[in-house]
Amino acid sequence: MKIELVTTLKRQATKILAELHDSKEPVLITEHGQPSAYLVDVEDYEMMQNRMKILDGIAKGETAILERRLYTQAEAKQKMSKWLK
Repeated sequence: MKIELVTTLKRQATKILAELHDSKEPVLITEHGQPSAYLVDVEDYEMMQNRMKILDGIAKGETAILERRLYTQAEAKQKMSKWLK
């Protein structure tokens, strides 16, 4: 992963963004020697957001199972009938 100072980002934003788009490698931006932000390619960011939605759905499903909030297939079909028409 590439690391850049925030002052370098201010001075060379166009160059850093061009390198980011070419390499697809995230850039860690630091301020006062501490991590401050990540720059990531738009496509990579959107992919990560989609993955997080999927993982959130899986976690909700696991929680429902642990809490015994379960439906039979017939009950599920009935509850989802408005979407299955």
